[in-house]
Amino acid sequence: MTMLEQGQVIRDTYEVERFLGEGAFAEVYRVRHRFLGRQAMKVFKRVGMNLDEIQEMLGEAIILSQLKHPNIVSVCDANIFETPRGACGFFTMEYLPGGSLDKFWRSHGTQVIPIETTVDIVKQVCRGLTQAHREKPPIIHRDIKPQNILVGYEADGLRARVSDFGLAKKVNPLTLLATAAGTLAFKPPEAFAERKGDSCAADVWALGVTLYLLLTDQLPFHVDPELGWSNKQAFEKDLESPSSWNPEVDSVLEKIVLRCMENNPVKRFPSARELLDALDSWKRPAANPKPSSKRAVSSEASKSVLGAHSPVDPEEGQRLARAAMNKAKQEGRLFEAADIMEEAFNKSPSLRMKYADQVRLWRCGISM
Repeated sequence: MTMLEQGQVIRDTYEVERFLGEGAFAEVYRVRHRFLGRQAMKVFKRVGMNLDEIQEMLGEAIILSQLKHPNIVSVCDANIFETPRGACGFFTMEYLPGGSLDKFWRSHGTQVIPIETTVDIVKQVCRGLTQAHREKPPIIHRDIKPQNILVGYEADGLRARVSDFGLAKKVNPLTLLATAAGTLAFKPPEAFAERKGDSCAADVWALGVTLYLLLTDQLPFHVDPELGWSNKQAFEKDLESPSSWNPEVDSVLEKIVLRCMENNPVKRFPSARELLDALDSWKRPAANPKPSSKRAVSSEASKSVLGAHSPVDPEEGQRLARAAMNKAKQEGRLFEAADIMEEAFNKSPSLRMKYADQVRLWRCGISM
């Protein structure tokens, strides 16, 4: 049972529209602010806390308020409201109807995301993380993965934002290390060592795993969740090159991916800034007219490596697309139409190709 109900009003300001998802410590809802429109509200599951405890739980909102950047999700408000069981903390963020990079990736079905789009998304994530890594001392995210990257269309195209800084931590200024935390499949070898180190270079590793996944629909290493932090042996096998899965990955891009996942953190890009510089210098080579002998990506099971998910539903996608087109005909409803269409994209991959340009026009306030 969720903490909030559809239609519930919080602090006479926010109307709950629907439940979006949950993590270990909080639930997330789509809400409508009385004056400012749709936002995403994160509500902490623990209730009855005192003000000091609530302030500690709001650490993510505090970090987000400090790290102002177009590629980091922005925080709108932070406050408390009373429940029958006591005070409950929450904060609100900008709402992106397209959802997470995980949804965007899955919506491509048996096809990989086009390489230029993949590189553009990861570059945007690097720009956001660079803002955190350049703090003194650096702030490390510690849980970079597709589920914690939000994507959506704006007037100038697809935009990615880093979200969920709930595990973010300032590193020790002397060692530039923190204690490891996060999702095992995206953690580097040193996180599984006795000292469990985490760093800016560990965030780079997680970016490398994400880039590898988007290019190949595969995870680079098999990390057994049942072994927990005893998975160090998972990195003893040779890493299979991305181009062996996806023949369109050229040698320059492959070297960038592999450097992100060097077992020795000293050999990796030291922070998101250096990875961004490398990706900025990459240029897509001309198409090779010779047929490749490498295996072709992808397959029916290609989007299952991150676990079960809601299946593609073309019929529901078409229904949402029709609703978006009808909404766009109503005066002053273009942004709502764009929101609905982005939800449709996640249900039916073919709609993205057909209507992405239309969504960008709607974001500009142009109806055609």
